[in-house]
Amino acid sequence: MSSTTPIDVDYDTLESQPFSLSDVNDTHPETARLLAELDRKKANRSLYVPTKDVDVKERLRSLAQPITLFGERPEDRRDRLREVLGKLREENRRDKKEKREQREARASGGEEGKSNEEEEEEEEEEEDEDDDGSEPEVEDEEEFYTEGSQELKDSRRWIAQYSLPRWVGRVPKPKRDPFRKMSRAKARIQAQRLEANVKLGRLMDVRRAVYGQLKQYTNLGSQIGDSRPLGPLKFSPDGQMLLTSSWTGMAKLWNVPSCKEVRTLKAHKERIGGVAWHPTATIGQSTASVNFATSGADKEIKLWNLEGSEPLSTLTGHSARVSRIAFHPSGHYLGSTSYDGTFRLWSIETSHELLLQEGHSKEVYSLAFQADGSLACTGGLDAIGRVWDLRSGRTAMVLDGHVKDVLAMDFAPNGHQIVSGSNDDTIRVWDLRALKSVYTIPAHKSAVADLTFFKSGAHTGEWKKIPRGMKGLSVFDWDDEANKDVKGPKEGEQDLADVPLNGSYLVSGGYDGTVKVWSADDWQLVKTLTADSEGKVMGVDVSPDARFIASSEYSRTFKLWSTPEVDLA
Repeated sequence: MSSTTPIDVDYDTLESQPFSLSDVNDTHPETARLLAELDRKKANRSLYVPTKDVDVKERLRSLAQPITLFGERPEDRRDRLREVLGKLREENRRDKKEKREQREARASGGEEGKSNEEEEEEEEEEEDEDDDGSEPEVEDEEEFYTEGSQELKDSRRWIAQYSLPRWVGRVPKPKRDPFRKMSRAKARIQAQRLEANVKLGRLMDVRRAVYGQLKQYTNLGSQIGDSRPLGPLKFSPDGQMLLTSSWTGMAKLWNVPSCKEVRTLKAHKERIGGVAWHPTATIGQSTASVNFATSGADKEIKLWNLEGSEPLSTLTGHSARVSRIAFHPSGHYLGSTSYDGTFRLWSIETSHELLLQEGHSKEVYSLAFQADGSLACTGGLDAIGRVWDLRSGRTAMVLDGHVKDVLAMDFAPNGHQIVSGSNDDTIRVWDLRALKSVYTIPAHKSAVADLTFFKSGAHTGEWKKIPRGMKGLSVFDWDDEANKDVKGPKEGEQDLADVPLNGSYLVSGGYDGTVKVWSADDWQLVKTLTADSEGKVMGVDVSPDARFIASSEYSRTFKLWSTPEVDLA
């Protein structure tokens, strides 16, 4: 009786024998075909394909392909574009291989062919050819470094010396510092312990009081800002003035809360993309020094004082429209983002460009600095955000999660959270400690144009003082009868809050015509303010004294929001 089981096979040798794809090609052609198809799909996944359906259609049109097929969904269209690009890459590779074989055949056969110079030119052309007509075969994703100036090196060292003590303290301490004899590290730990000892009931009472006041916010008034749509707007650090921008290139200063025009500046030849106040403007900075800055589509950034009608300095260097600008917390530097795909850092003192930072694959739009001054975050139209360490120039974190343009960003006062608003209608909350997105807010029905945390006394050393807009809350009134067994505040400390208020809420504005207020602990909606049903909200800001929210609109107006009983004096 014959047996079908081989008895003379060494299974250990069989298992360790290397696998050859050529064996599969010879014996199992169907398996070889499937493996090749898997390799092709894997290679196609590495190809860059636009995420916007409009861009996908434009790319298909440029490749002489139908922009849409019957019953084709956007995701199907994107997959089809990927297949087309993959086929083009394979065709280019085959052409290159044939040309190389022809050259080798000529060289080995001794045939007269092209000169060495011509062959070298041919090889260079092949190396420069794109796999799909637009992207090189070797992907442009490897890191590269450029030599920096001595001025940049000195600036990085200065920023490190500035930011590290602030990080140790995390936030500026009150003027009456109970820990002044301690080291900053010990003081920080002690302050955290004091906050941790606040009873949960007390935290909830303050939270309910603050959010209850926000729920009463209403439109105090609307003012026409210019003859064309308005852009971003910002409150001055003392909360007494509002800086608005316009598509006409005009920048205007308004008195708060009367909304009377104080100054008008013909700032730029084209639309203004960003405005920013110097951190100490109106609270210590000389009116003759740099107090605010503007940026425009004319590729320029201008620095202004509060006295003249001409800029103190014009910063040039960007090769395309300048989107957003922001002052470094120290006030010594200014950051800018641009449609030329770069983030740049400028010296306010010398007006020199210190840093030209690449890193986004498309236009760079949004910008924010951490309160300590050590980090900056940028958001681009590539749907990616990046956190940069200004002390080393390296990327500290990549914010990858949005599916459309990142239009707005802000650091929370606590220093470890970032919020980003996108054209995908969402706000994402990022945690630098966890290096990931920890919450997604379905914020608006259309793009999130701007967002900002409430920041009280971020540059004045008064972070623990009760803001003027919250002093009327009964939760901060000391009741001697109810607290007879509790030690009350010392003389001169009645205005200090026993719970953190800085960064307690977030405000966003969207193209759906609404301004929304969110709690900064659980990211729940507190209040929706309807700005203009016919227009888009282009910018939002919160006054440092917590009395007002301001919004600018596509309908050429800006609005002030507050409680009906707000003190307008």
